[in-house]
Amino acid sequence: MSAHPDVTRTHLDFPFHVDTRGRSAGTSDEDHVRDLIEQLLFTVPGERVNRPDFGSGALQLVFAPGGQELAAAVEYSLQASLQRWLSEVIQVERVEVESEEAELRITVGYVLLATGEPGTAVVERGTGT
Repeated sequence: MSAHPDVTRTHLDFPFHVDTRGRSAGTSDEDHVRDLIEQLLFTVPGERVNRPDFGSGALQLVFAPGGQELAAAVEYSLQASLQRWLSEVIQVERVEVESEEAELRITVGYVLLATGEPGTAVVERGTGT
């Protein structure tokens, strides 16, 4: 993702933690994109002070009733959020939402714009995580 191929960049890993060297843990470009997707999907709009409309509210779906119509609407809404906030980094190819009891699984298929490489991010949340 760097504009200069000879410069190696690392990103802070999410969630923030300290690595074995006692420094802030870093991560690769690909993992950073997955971290960005997870942060967007599980941030409730209004949660961030200076970006009140950032987020998708997907976490609220853990307790929502199921159904194909709701799943289709949620997939459309999540895809719109991903395209709005991460369109400079990825091209969203597909979004799949599975909700089972108190677990929510979201699969996002995307293409990294910097490299053209396809990727898939699977994020899960439940009442205990």
